[in-house]
Amino acid sequence: MSFVDQPSIETDRLILRPFTVDDAPDVQRLAGDRAVADTTLLIPHPYPDGLAEDWITTHRPVFQAGEGAVFAITRRDDGALVGAIGLSITPAHQRAEMGYWVGRPYWNQGYATEAAAAALDYGFHTLRLNRVHAHHFARNPASGRVLEKIGMKAEGVAPQHVKKKDRFEDLALYGLCRDEYDTASST
Repeated sequence: MSFVDQPSIETDRLILRPFTVDDAPDVQRLAGDRAVADTTLLIPHPYPDGLAEDWITTHRPVFQAGEGAVFAITRRDDGALVGAIGLSITPAHQRAEMGYWVGRPYWNQGYATEAAAAALDYGFHTLRLNRVHAHHFARNPASGRVLEKIGMKAEGVAPQHVKKKDRFEDLALYGLCRDEYDTASST
């Protein structure tokens, strides 16, 4: 598969599109919220100036190398940035890890589930991945509910698997293979 320009994906309420540098202030504000940063492994708090711009500039080369796709989650009706969702691809194994965050003003509105369902479909049907997996801090069950709603299967817990600041975190693991996804989609 040739990776030239990352597409946009439309759902009922959202447009998943490539980030632009103009999104950086909203990324810093939303991702840098203490409650959002606390539920993710790699987002720092406080969120330093310039980090969002640096992060956004990595997306295109990673996509063109076939190693990932990161989408801005935006609302269709007003274009507001809601969060981010991405697939970190391991081409040799035709698999990807899904990761996402949603800004606190947009929690509990179904945006994460809608975006995750679209990203999963994109991974299986456009990128032709064989498997998509994800994890979340075990103390953040809302992320697990998102993954379950899109059909991913709980695969276990890795105790104290990562360290966020000075705290070891248990990771809840989820995954789904394309044949399982296709079978569930056809019923």
